[in-house]
Amino acid sequence: MTVINYRWTVERYHRAIEAGIFDDQSIELLRGELIVMPPEREPHAYYNTEAADYLRSLLGERVKIRDAKPITLPNDSEPVPDVAIVKPLGEIYLEHHPYPEDIFWIIEVSNATLNKDLGDKRDVYAEAGISEYWVANLKNSQLKVFRDLKNKRYTTELTLTTGVIFPLAFPDVSVEVKRIIGLPKKINS
Repeated sequence: MTVINYRWTVERYHRAIEAGIFDDQSIELLRGELIVMPPEREPHAYYNTEAADYLRSLLGERVKIRDAKPITLPNDSEPVPDVAIVKPLGEIYLEHHPYPEDIFWIIEVSNATLNKDLGDKRDVYAEAGISEYWVANLKNSQLKVFRDLKNKRYTTELTLTTGVIFPLAFPDVSVEVKRIIGLPKKINS
């Protein structure tokens, strides 16, 4: 017997959502596959909120900070990043989630999903042309920064634990690494 996986398109996925098929599931679409998202534990929720609030205070009206809201990518993907820093396009987001050209950068706050965030999600974001991707690694109190796209791959990977970083889209904005990754301690969740 041959096993064939059903491949979802973004359009089919949206129709299924509208039909209420996933009402009791927390899922996202990556490369045509449905991914069940693990329940969010307290440290993840806390650091996610703190990072988003901090970026709002730094960037103000220049951006829209979307916490745990979908983005639509061309590779049959509709992930739900923890923080997406996007263009403030107002009511256009009533028609569609942000597309790659609307996204300045993405942050995943990661503990239980670290391997996925540093692997599949990184690759999906690079393939879609997201110019900058950060992973707040709660296990090791590190900020992984992926930049410099070439051939749909990030060519620069930085690992930061202190100091500041200047987002590519906003070189005039100094972001304190500790405000994104939290205090150095081991997180159990």
